[in-house]
Amino acid sequence: MASMAARRVSSLLSRSFSASSPSLFRSQGRNGYSGSRIVRRFGTSSAAEEIISPSVQVSYTQLLIDGNFVDSASGKTFETLDPRTGEVIAHVAEGDAEDINRAVKAARKAFDEGPWPKMTAYERSRIMLRFADLVEKHSEELASLESWDNGKPYQQSLTAEIPMLARLFRYYAGWADKIHGMTVPADGNYHVQTLHEPIGVAGQIIPWNFPLLMFAWKVGPALACGNTIVLKTAEQTPLTAFYVGKLFLEAGLPPGVLNIVSGFGPTAGASLASHMDVDKLAFTGSTDTGKVILGLAANSNLKPVTLELGGKSPLIVFEDADVDKAVELAHFALFFNQGQCCCAGSRTYVHEKVYDEFVEKSKARALKRVVGDPFKKGIEQGPQIDSKQFQKILKYIRSGVESNATLECGGDKIGDKGYFIQPTVFSNVKDDMLIAQDEIFGPVQSILKFRDVDEVIRRANDTRYGLAAGVFTKNLDTANRVSRALKAGTVWVNCFDVFDAAIPFGGYKMSGTGREKGIYSLNNYLQVKAVVTALDNPAWI
Repeated sequence: MASMAARRVSSLLSRSFSASSPSLFRSQGRNGYSGSRIVRRFGTSSAAEEIISPSVQVSYTQLLIDGNFVDSASGKTFETLDPRTGEVIAHVAEGDAEDINRAVKAARKAFDEGPWPKMTAYERSRIMLRFADLVEKHSEELASLESWDNGKPYQQSLTAEIPMLARLFRYYAGWADKIHGMTVPADGNYHVQTLHEPIGVAGQIIPWNFPLLMFAWKVGPALACGNTIVLKTAEQTPLTAFYVGKLFLEAGLPPGVLNIVSGFGPTAGASLASHMDVDKLAFTGSTDTGKVILGLAANSNLKPVTLELGGKSPLIVFEDADVDKAVELAHFALFFNQGQCCCAGSRTYVHEKVYDEFVEKSKARALKRVVGDPFKKGIEQGPQIDSKQFQKILKYIRSGVESNATLECGGDKIGDKGYFIQPTVFSNVKDDMLIAQDEIFGPVQSILKFRDVDEVIRRANDTRYGLAAGVFTKNLDTANRVSRALKAGTVWVNCFDVFDAAIPFGGYKMSGTGREKGIYSLNNYLQVKAVVTALDNPAWI
């Protein structure tokens, strides 16, 4: 059953969330939407836009420290906003250095004195499995909160991301009692064994684009290895982390094992990264912020750091490709999640023999993309996360126009309220343009032309990033040659954005260090100890 669920979720995450895919758009549950509807028309969509009031209640807005929801030490709160309107959803506790200290103290006590590290691995796995069951039980509430706070389509949250959240924790629950060391033969009369020990208190900082999935990528392996955690949410999307924190307590997680602090990077984030009693740090976010995080960790107690950072991923379409399938794949690779993916296929390289056809069909597909309220059935694209990201994307679009790239469609905001942007396609893009170099993190597709394999490999690798890449071809030799030549942590061949729990994910170059998901992620949260015991007259060595 678990493997079937994983295949289903991977399938959902590797196809377009289009209105023409009825299996993705099931009837809304009790927490899907309710209330009055205000009709508003978006230029990109033929459907009238409707602002829908989610029926889920915001129940948890305080910090989770030592098993209790508490106010911040300062008593301060900040607003989390609805990206559809820019209006306030809730006021959330604003944690700072003092709150990080409280959370780290609770995590340290739970690790040094509490039952969690001393609990059998099997019992730890049972708690994680109970949590996964509770995620499924509360899937509609979680999906509604995720889409309300983030702006992503409700059906994407409900049918893909929440099932994957449960799948990831079941995957790591399965690893909990399979972590072990080795016996090692050595020269001389010695018995040598290695122990794989939990690293201690793990500090974790997650981003706003996939709040719950990034929660799972960080928390799952840390708990499976027996660590305790202080997690800082993104200030834009704090709500679902608190909700699942409550579910973990309900599942039987001891107090202090998982502490959740909402707050801002320069205060709470910096305090966590530089804390002398945090043993390991994991961060997902921009490359610039990753550099700061790495410096803070090095200048404090030299804690090890895992970084999953930015990307400018090439997707290469060769001349033998089925153009219609390639257009749909490239559309999904870029526009999925409003383009707010670190691994988005944001440099679409197309062979010159099929370039013109590809551009025309990509333009037509983008013009059909349905943009609007993410709680409305059939919506493919919701708003961008906030005003800052919204303005940044529009600035890059203006840059593309000023650089003489051809604006095929889109290029402007939608409506006067919220952070909606038209699906935008540029052709005749050159490698030296900002839209081909910088991570835009929005619904802006850049289509570039190439002539041969050697050229496109060189151009695809000519970037400071190396997170992911895509290859679309029917030729197995081409696929093998290019996938091995590309300097990227993940290469998808004739697919894109396939995220299975067992597949490792991470970058080359300035896209980060370390790997998340799969067996490789466990190494981030373990220390290896060698124990050497002298043997007196052993029968064998």
